[in-house]
Amino acid sequence: QVQLVESGGGLVQAGGSLRLSCAASGRTNSNIGTGWFRRAPGKERAFVASIAWRGPTGSTNYADSVKGRFTISRDSAKNTVYLEMNSLKPEDTAVYYCAAGSYSRNWKAYSSWGQGTQVTVSS
Repeated sequence: QVQLVESGGGLVQAGGSLRLSCAASGRTNSNIGTGWFRRAPGKERAFVASIAWRGPTGSTNYADSVKGRFTISRDSAKNTVYLEMNSLKPEDTAVYYCAAGSYSRNWKAYSSWGQGTQVTVSS
């Protein structure tokens, strides 16, 4: 099992930036990918981005709503995945979760989840 801890959330004005971190511990050698999901009030959990851990750079996927604004990256030495969020919009407001075990867009493919970190974007 992989344990995940997110950090970096907060309150930011529209147009601003935040960087979320997802630190992994435990059986990280067996992890094939990490994803970021978000849940806005009254909405279902939604895919944001994912990155594969295999390969030198790791293939990435993004939701259309964040493509060009968000960047997912990894630091293998630190077992940490980052989500750099730029040009934030009020509709990006949500609790952001990282998950391990896949790089699918489908949240059901992931086996481990963090506790979530709140991101609030004011207009």
